[in-house]
Amino acid sequence: MTKMTEKDDDRLLAALARRNWYILGGLTLLSLVWRSVPVTQGVLVGGLVAIIAYGWLYLSVAKALAHPDKAAPKRFRRSFIVRLAALGAAIFLLIVKGGVHPLALAAGLSVVVINMMWTALRRMI
Repeated sequence: MTKMTEKDDDRLLAALARRNWYILGGLTLLSLVWRSVPVTQGVLVGGLVAIIAYGWLYLSVAKALAHPDKAAPKRFRRSFIVRLAALGAAIFLLIVKGGVHPLALAAGLSVVVINMMWTALRRMI
């Protein structure tokens, strides 16, 4: 097994970020089969929420690793709780007030998970 360099890491992260958008586009196009605005909105908005949450997580981890002092774990935990509360509130509002289909929202939220699984499977082969 070869060791990944920092350049390889950067390329992997860029590929993951780009692929998130491709998967979201594919799922959104697939949702058009249902011919339902709440379904398509659910997939699209769920994917956007997932991609934003993934970017927010990346920034939190990068910030914690860039400043590895004794307070870094505490700051990371605090940002984790804030991020989790914001995501929970966003999902709640989308379902209750936004009128999106809950299963379609779940499908959209799975964009990053699908991407990670795809990447892991490709690396295993």
